[in-house]
Amino acid sequence: MAFLTLQANQRAEVRVYDLDAGEATAVFSSTERFVEAPNWHPGGEWLVLNVEGSLVRLRADGSSELEPIAVPAPLVLNNDHVISPDGDHLLVSARDGQLYRIPWQGGAASRITEPSDPALRFKYYLHGVSPDGQTLAAIGGGLDASGDWVTNVYTLPVSGGPHTQLTDDAFADDGCDFSADGETIWFNSEREREYPGHAQLFRMRVDGTELQRVTHDDRVNWFPHPSPDGRHVLYLSYPAGTTGHPPNLEVELRLIDLSSGDERVIDSFLGGQGTTNVPGWSPDGRRVAYVAYPTTQAATGGPTADHR
Repeated sequence: MAFLTLQANQRAEVRVYDLDAGEATAVFSSTERFVEAPNWHPGGEWLVLNVEGSLVRLRADGSSELEPIAVPAPLVLNNDHVISPDGDHLLVSARDGQLYRIPWQGGAASRITEPSDPALRFKYYLHGVSPDGQTLAAIGGGLDASGDWVTNVYTLPVSGGPHTQLTDDAFADDGCDFSADGETIWFNSEREREYPGHAQLFRMRVDGTELQRVTHDDRVNWFPHPSPDGRHVLYLSYPAGTTGHPPNLEVELRLIDLSSGDERVIDSFLGGQGTTNVPGWSPDGRRVAYVAYPTTQAATGGPTADHR
């Protein structure tokens, strides 16, 4: 599947929003490279981003250029990746549908998951790691008995072993991530949709019980990311009528205050796929990194490739 590319007159702009200052700062911009899906290293100094099937580092204050992270060939990554809480490993999804562990500085990859029956076309898409670093939250997608593609939420040990399926229905689920205390998993789902594609945010206990819908609006809401301090949840909001999580739409980055339940828009821009597929919070929960894809003129179409 083709990688996303920038349109003419478009740039990829890595932004850091400071909750205390209430403003965003661009720390990197490129008209040549489609960077996406930033993680913040637990050490606080570096961001990790996906670029064309591999990974790069960028200093979070914008004081460096992109630095390649060695990903062993022939491994090709999609943009679903997280960093272990101790900062020692990158936990990644590859386009072969498996999950791998790579040293933070790059190097040999060890596979976490085991292949399933090829006829099922089952693949994992990694979105979260528990605060204790022991458990992954991933979307699993594959063919059901009728030959339809279905996605559900799974957890599985970082050390390897059988996965645990938490949801089991025909509606599209995605973007699963752990709460700061590790007791809850947030995700987006179409299970209560008003029209095809109408994803909203949900949360449940890590054993799959106590399912609760969180957002209730006409827009299409994706990729909830709880902050490490337990105070907020960041998510990406698409215009009503959007199907999936495509690139190059006017989107909003929204913040939920978990103590009050209040929501607010912290930024709006041309973006979508690649903006915040993975957790981008700073270790202290006071800043968040994401990618906007502004143009100097109105977009007239663009790439339709997806990390799926």
